[in-house]
Amino acid sequence: MAPDQLQSRLGHVFGDPRLLREALTHRSFGQPNNERFEFLGDSILNCVISIALFERFGGLREGDLSRVRASLVRQDALYRIALELELGAFLHLGEGELKSGGSKRPSILADALEAVFAAVFLDGGFDAAKQVIDRLYAPLLSEVDPRRPSKDAKTALQEWLQARRIAVPTYSMVQALGEAHAQEFEVACEVPKLGVRTLGRGPSRRIAEQQSAELALAALRKQ
Repeated sequence: MAPDQLQSRLGHVFGDPRLLREALTHRSFGQPNNERFEFLGDSILNCVISIALFERFGGLREGDLSRVRASLVRQDALYRIALELELGAFLHLGEGELKSGGSKRPSILADALEAVFAAVFLDGGFDAAKQVIDRLYAPLLSEVDPRRPSKDAKTALQEWLQARRIAVPTYSMVQALGEAHAQEFEVACEVPKLGVRTLGRGPSRRIAEQQSAELALAALRKQ
């Protein structure tokens, strides 16, 4: 897809398109890449979400504000927004990452979205970045209930399915990659009734299961 399409979805036209290209370039593609942008974008996102929650929930204590903010800036929230933007179609990935499905991997998409926030900030300043983040996060902010504890992806997926009287998902180990001291696990999450099967990866089976659940929940919400 053309970068213009992404700019339209973001609601920001870049004065310096090179910033957007760098934000969309994964380290597997080469230099310059988006790792430094990701670092900056993470801080900007935390600041903007903090402001939004401070203004929206005047009676909420610091600890509760921090808890809600954490639920909004974690990987599955960023991944959900990245899917809505179809961000994977705009990424510059190395051949290996392309072949292994990197354009759909939650961690890569979440990091790239943070990098895009940084690019908007560098191009247009804080107000421009805040406008983009506020608009993209509006649906998630509207769902926030400070009285409800934040849930991990597996719990959220199970509750989403149970609310629709659909059987809970199944998780199965697909493979373990790498040497024993640095293994990466790949786990499948399946919801047969809805034809959903996702793969998650992580340094432990538990983390891989959470990632596969994040993918499944995001796919179901998109449906």
